[in-house]
Amino acid sequence: METPAPARRAVGPPLTYVRLGERPLRRLSQLFAGLALYGFSLALMVRAALGVNPWSVLYEGLARHTALSFGAISAALGVLVLLLWIPLRQRPTFGTAANVVVLACSADLGLWLLPARLDPPGRIAFLVAGILLNGLAVAVYVGARCGPGPRDGLMTGAAALTGRSLRLVRTLIEIVVLAVGWSLGGTVGIGTMVYALGVGTVTQFALPRCAYRAHAERAAAPHR
Repeated sequence: METPAPARRAVGPPLTYVRLGERPLRRLSQLFAGLALYGFSLALMVRAALGVNPWSVLYEGLARHTALSFGAISAALGVLVLLLWIPLRQRPTFGTAANVVVLACSADLGLWLLPARLDPPGRIAFLVAGILLNGLAVAVYVGARCGPGPRDGLMTGAAALTGRSLRLVRTLIEIVVLAVGWSLGGTVGIGTMVYALGVGTVTQFALPRCAYRAHAERAAAPHR
């Protein structure tokens, strides 16, 4: 009796850190573009006022109680999260620092450029555009493989330390962040749910098209 061949599982693109000396101009351009788009996508969702992602709920909530801007709070929390990397034995990279600075600046710039008062169709358009752009931006900056952002490193480090799955750790972190942000007055709404359901699909679709493949990986790949 012939044994059927095992089913081949889909393998995603490699996303581990690649040293900056390899094609730096191409990869740094991709990193900065992705982070700038990410920050602008957050501004779109804030201006839509229909609910934002959990971390942005926290930024909004804190902005209501401090004199800091949305972007400044994002940067400050990014630095605080980096301190949590120490017991998790995570090491920051250039991409980690760029994540803190570029995301904060682009989010504030987006909020300055975008109108604050919109009619309902405009708010829906901003929400949809923000979610689509956010998913694409994640694929672009993660695909540059210049190192994780502060929040990504917190997730991977906590998962490695506890032995729990990345999905569980990320879910727990975002539930806590969302609850704290909501208690401080951050915007939670239909957009928060749409973001949670839709952004992963957009990122998964775009990531294989954006992920940089190192020289060694391309050389080891089978030729067709």
